[in-house]
Amino acid sequence: MIEIVESVFLTSAPTIRLAPENEYQNEIAFMARSNTGKSSLLNTLTQRKSLAKVSSTPGKTRLINYFDVLFLDRESGNKKSAVLVDLPGFGYAKVAKSLKSDWESNLTNFISQRKQIRVFVHLVDCRHPDLEIDASVEHYLEEICAENQHIVRVYTKIDKLNQKELSVLKKRFPDALMISNLNRRGVDKIVAHLYALLDEDVV
Repeated sequence: MIEIVESVFLTSAPTIRLAPENEYQNEIAFMARSNTGKSSLLNTLTQRKSLAKVSSTPGKTRLINYFDVLFLDRESGNKKSAVLVDLPGFGYAKVAKSLKSDWESNLTNFISQRKQIRVFVHLVDCRHPDLEIDASVEHYLEEICAENQHIVRVYTKIDKLNQKELSVLKKRFPDALMISNLNRRGVDKIVAHLYALLDEDVV
């Protein structure tokens, strides 16, 4: 079994220019439409109740937050350090247009220019799998993703679906990762998958 056994808040930054120095390509960037459960997932993955702040106001977080974490393979004893990057939620309509433009410009620059990112984790609310904004994000990631980077799509909030709806979703996306923060369903699989991607030789 692979777990995240250590986690600590590192710093926050509004732009890539103020991002922390990092000589390794070991960052895992989490991105999602606002109110998709991103902060809750980070807390679930790290087994910390309040590592990432869960806001009652969607779109409130406008900083890029960094967390140092340590993965442990309990079978082999191997450890792997990484940095989880909590990106601001995108596409929140109530943000003022001028601020929204600057905010999303900074986010786009960070995603495309931050070479330390090894994995892009794109979270999608399982109840709304076909939104245009998520399709646009997926297309953009495919355009800018380098050979030594990976894109992982994760469907959140599967506890909100009944068995029939979940079966339909699994049939449409048979290889997709699906999680519930409420009961930790699928969480161990995501942790193991991220560890495996970090453990690959960098191209």
